[in-house]
Amino acid sequence: MDIKYYDINTNIGKMLLFFSSKGIVYLTVSDDEEDILKLVKEKFGQVEKVDSEEYDFHNQINEYLDGRRKDFSLPLDLRGTDFQKKVWNELLKIPYGETRTYKDIANFINVPKGYRAVGNALNNNPVLILVPCHRVIGSNGKLVGFAGGLELKAKLLELERNNSN
Repeated sequence: MDIKYYDINTNIGKMLLFFSSKGIVYLTVSDDEEDILKLVKEKFGQVEKVDSEEYDFHNQINEYLDGRRKDFSLPLDLRGTDFQKKVWNELLKIPYGETRTYKDIANFINVPKGYRAVGNALNNNPVLILVPCHRVIGSNGKLVGFAGGLELKAKLLELERNNSN
Protein backbone atom coordinates (compact mmCIF):
# COMPACT_ATOMS: atom_id res chain seq x y z
CA MET A 1 0.00 0.00 0.00
CA ASP A 2 1.45 3.34 -1.03
CA ILE A 3 1.73 6.14 1.49
CA LYS A 4 1.31 9.73 0.36
CA TYR A 5 2.33 12.83 2.27
CA TYR A 6 2.48 16.57 2.28
CA ASP A 7 3.62 19.29 4.63
CA ILE A 8 1.40 21.75 6.44
CA ASN A 9 2.46 25.15 7.70
CA THR A 10 0.83 25.73 11.07
CA ASN A 11 1.16 28.11 13.98
CA ILE A 12 3.19 25.45 15.85
CA GLY A 13 5.57 24.80 12.97
CA LYS A 14 5.81 22.62 9.90
CA MET A 15 3.84 19.40 10.15
CA LEU A 16 4.27 16.35 7.95
CA LEU A 17 1.09 14.34 7.31
CA PHE A 18 1.32 10.83 5.87
CA PHE A 19 -1.75 8.88 4.76
CA SER A 20 -2.87 5.70 3.06
CA SER A 21 -6.10 5.07 1.17
CA LYS A 22 -7.65 4.22 4.60
CA GLY A 23 -6.56 7.31 6.51
CA ILE A 24 -3.75 9.14 8.29
CA VAL A 25 -0.88 6.85 9.33
CA TYR A 26 1.63 9.38 10.66
CA LEU A 27 1.55 13.03 11.69
CA THR A 28 4.36 14.96 13.29
CA VAL A 29 5.80 18.43 13.79
CA SER A 30 9.27 18.65 12.26
CA ASP A 31 11.52 20.87 10.21
CA ASP A 32 13.67 17.86 9.35
CA GLU A 33 11.71 16.34 6.48
CA GLU A 34 14.60 14.09 5.44
CA ASP A 35 14.83 12.32 8.83
CA ILE A 36 11.06 11.91 9.07
CA LEU A 37 10.91 10.50 5.53
CA LYS A 38 13.59 7.96 6.42
CA LEU A 39 11.67 6.90 9.55
CA VAL A 40 8.34 6.64 7.73
CA LYS A 41 9.87 4.65 4.86
CA GLU A 42 11.33 2.18 7.39
CA LYS A 43 7.93 1.78 9.04
CA PHE A 44 5.56 1.85 6.08
CA GLY A 45 7.54 1.48 2.85
CA GLN A 46 7.58 3.80 -0.15
CA VAL A 47 6.13 7.30 0.17
CA GLU A 48 5.11 9.87 -2.42
CA LYS A 49 4.82 13.63 -1.90
CA VAL A 50 1.55 15.10 -3.16
CA ASP A 51 -0.08 18.51 -3.42
CA SER A 52 -2.13 19.34 -0.33
CA GLU A 53 -4.77 21.07 -2.47
CA GLU A 54 -6.14 17.64 -3.43
CA TYR A 55 -6.78 16.68 0.21
CA ASP A 56 -8.66 18.25 3.10
CA PHE A 57 -6.78 16.86 6.12
CA HIS A 58 -4.90 20.05 6.90
CA ASN A 59 -7.99 22.27 7.25
CA GLN A 60 -9.18 20.43 10.37
CA ILE A 61 -5.70 20.48 11.90
CA ASN A 62 -5.33 24.23 11.39
CA GLU A 63 -8.86 24.84 12.73
CA TYR A 64 -7.91 22.90 15.88
CA LEU A 65 -4.65 24.84 16.28
CA ASP A 66 -6.58 28.11 15.87
CA GLY A 67 -8.98 27.06 18.66
CA ARG A 68 -11.96 26.71 16.29
CA ARG A 69 -12.26 22.89 16.33
CA LYS A 70 -12.65 20.55 19.29
CA ASP A 71 -12.77 17.19 17.55
CA PHE A 72 -11.73 15.65 14.29
CA SER A 73 -13.56 13.68 11.65
CA LEU A 74 -10.41 12.57 9.88
CA PRO A 75 -9.95 8.90 9.00
CA LEU A 76 -7.09 7.17 10.80
CA ASP A 77 -5.11 4.13 9.70
CA LEU A 78 -3.42 3.31 13.01
CA ARG A 79 -0.66 0.74 12.67
CA GLY A 80 0.87 -0.86 15.73
CA THR A 81 0.51 -3.79 18.07
CA ASP A 82 -2.90 -4.76 19.40
CA PHE A 83 -1.94 -3.29 22.78
CA GLN A 84 -0.81 0.00 21.23
CA LYS A 85 -4.02 0.29 19.24
CA LYS A 86 -6.06 -0.42 22.38
CA VAL A 87 -4.23 2.42 24.19
CA TRP A 88 -4.50 4.82 21.23
CA ASN A 89 -8.23 4.12 20.89
CA GLU A 90 -8.65 4.88 24.60
CA LEU A 91 -6.88 8.23 24.07
CA LEU A 92 -9.49 9.11 21.45
CA LYS A 93 -12.10 9.03 24.25
CA ILE A 94 -10.41 11.76 26.33
CA PRO A 95 -12.60 14.86 25.94
CA TYR A 96 -11.18 18.10 24.61
CA GLY A 97 -9.76 20.21 27.42
CA GLU A 98 -9.44 17.30 29.87
CA THR A 99 -6.49 15.17 30.94
CA ARG A 100 -5.97 11.63 32.18
CA THR A 101 -2.99 9.95 33.81
CA TYR A 102 -1.06 6.96 32.54
CA LYS A 103 -2.59 5.02 35.41
CA ASP A 104 -6.11 6.11 34.38
CA ILE A 105 -5.52 4.80 30.86
CA ALA A 106 -4.10 1.51 32.22
CA ASN A 107 -7.22 1.10 34.37
CA PHE A 108 -9.57 1.94 31.48
CA ILE A 109 -8.03 -0.81 29.32
CA ASN A 110 -8.10 -3.29 32.24
CA VAL A 111 -4.34 -3.49 32.76
CA PRO A 112 -4.11 -1.70 36.15
CA LYS A 113 -0.37 -2.23 36.59
CA GLY A 114 0.40 -1.50 32.95
CA TYR A 115 0.98 2.25 33.19
CA ARG A 116 4.59 1.90 31.98
CA ALA A 117 3.40 -0.10 28.98
CA VAL A 118 0.82 2.64 28.39
CA GLY A 119 3.64 5.19 28.45
CA ASN A 120 5.53 3.14 25.87
CA ALA A 121 2.44 2.99 23.64
CA LEU A 122 2.06 6.77 23.92
CA ASN A 123 5.74 7.16 23.03
CA ASN A 124 4.99 5.24 19.82
CA ASN A 125 1.83 7.18 18.94
CA PRO A 126 2.24 7.82 15.20
CA VAL A 127 -0.49 10.44 14.93
CA LEU A 128 0.37 13.47 17.04
CA ILE A 129 -2.58 15.64 18.14
CA LEU A 130 -5.27 13.57 16.37
CA VAL A 131 -4.65 10.74 18.85
CA PRO A 132 -4.36 13.11 21.82
CA CYS A 133 -1.45 11.73 23.82
CA HIS A 134 -0.81 15.35 24.90
CA ARG A 135 -3.85 14.92 27.19
CA VAL A 136 -2.04 12.29 29.29
CA ILE A 137 -0.08 13.57 32.29
CA GLY A 138 1.83 12.09 35.20
CA SER A 139 -0.11 10.99 38.30
CA ASN A 140 1.49 13.91 40.14
CA GLY A 141 -0.18 16.30 37.68
CA LYS A 142 3.07 17.17 35.91
CA LEU A 143 3.65 17.16 32.18
CA VAL A 144 5.79 14.22 31.18
CA GLY A 145 6.85 12.66 27.89
CA PHE A 146 5.65 13.98 24.55
CA ALA A 147 7.19 13.38 21.13
CA GLY A 148 6.68 17.01 20.19
CA GLY A 149 8.37 18.19 23.39
CA LEU A 150 6.95 19.35 26.71
CA GLU A 151 6.72 22.97 25.53
CA LEU A 152 4.36 21.93 22.71
CA LYS A 153 2.40 19.67 25.08
CA ALA A 154 1.87 22.61 27.45
CA LYS A 155 0.84 24.83 24.53
CA LEU A 156 -1.75 22.29 23.29
CA LEU A 157 -3.22 21.81 26.77
CA GLU A 158 -3.42 25.58 27.26
CA LEU A 159 -5.09 25.98 23.86
CA GLU A 160 -7.72 23.42 24.87
CA ARG A 161 -8.23 24.93 28.35
CA ASN A 162 -8.74 28.38 26.83
CA ASN A 163 -11.26 27.12 24.26
CA SER A 164 -13.15 24.42 26.13
CA ASN A 165 -16.17 26.58 27.00
